[in-house]
Amino acid sequence: MQYPVYGCAVLILLAAIIACPAQAFTAKTLDITIQDSSDAVITFSYELSWLEQAAVFSKIADPANELARALRTQFNRDVDVISVTGNSAQFRVKDFATRKENAGTVTLIAPSLSFKNAEKALQRYWFARLINPDFSPDVTRVSFPDGYNEEFYNLETIPSVRHTINT
Repeated sequence: MQYPVYGCAVLILLAAIIACPAQAFTAKTLDITIQDSSDAVITFSYELSWLEQAAVFSKIADPANELARALRTQFNRDVDVISVTGNSAQFRVKDFATRKENAGTVTLIAPSLSFKNAEKALQRYWFARLINPDFSPDVTRVSFPDGYNEEFYNLETIPSVRHTINT
């Protein structure tokens, strides 16, 4: 008699999992470190839901390649994947910042960065309707070679950042 009760409990649990969207991809931190060469090393830390972890494990989804593709598309620059872990990806973007030299100073201008197209990319996957992603990082930090940095919190679009360094 107790087995039908357990069976009903399992069915209810499965129905709840299928019917309710799971909290999904959550962007934690985005660190953009601009180098003297105007290249940037971009480190993106994130959390994945159990469903996304299963998709990554079974090679259905590849967050690092999706992020690299998004960077290539947005900036029209070469992007190399430096490293990938279960909760972060690191990239090198060639000529990320615009560099202007003038009378003993160098001005580096980091372009704006938008996450608005990330959801469109996600829609290609079968599990997209089952999850509720948050692409805007809790903290975004843009750092320059002299140690100066600017931080932004929970923004879907990161503004362009300009900084001048005395040489």
